[in-house]
Amino acid sequence: MKGGTVTDLQYKIEKVSSLAELEALCIQCQACPLAENRKQVVFGEGNPAARVIFVGEAPGAREDETGRPFVGAAGQVLNYLLEEAGIDRSQVYITSVNKCRPPRNRLPRQGEAAACYPYLKKQLELIKPQIIVCLGALATRWLIDRKAKISEVRGSWFYKNGQAFLPTFHPAAVLRDRRKAKLVVQDFQEVVRRWKS
Repeated sequence: MKGGTVTDLQYKIEKVSSLAELEALCIQCQACPLAENRKQVVFGEGNPAARVIFVGEAPGAREDETGRPFVGAAGQVLNYLLEEAGIDRSQVYITSVNKCRPPRNRLPRQGEAAACYPYLKKQLELIKPQIIVCLGALATRWLIDRKAKISEVRGSWFYKNGQAFLPTFHPAAVLRDRRKAKLVVQDFQEVVRRWKS
């Protein structure tokens, strides 16, 4: 890691008291090789007091260009799925496990995800959502169970530290298999039921 040790970074992250401070720290991050080729850090966006947060895997090319999560093809699918379930994107918070784009849109490697995880953990601590929707296998493994298989746990609720976690398919998986859209909408509708109750 350039510019200090992982322990130094974790200490700095722990001392942060706002999303703006955390984002500023994240923008300076050089903790893994993904920082070398990124155009922008994609920190997250939405309601900083959201009761629901959606966590994806990593930014794609369009996200890397704009600095905003889920604005490419998968983002269009996410917007459609949210709308179908009656969720206003501006009322939730959207982020990802990794804040920098992996080359060729591959999944982040273990070390890359591990380098970014302290930022995600702190985001969750600062936002304090009641419901965390894990979009895809990577978010599910980092937030629920490292051995979880999305095909087996999708649609099941998990509880940790007073928060409810719901794993579902990533919008990119819906792009590859449109039949999954109905299942994701059902999952999102279940989120709405809990959120509004």
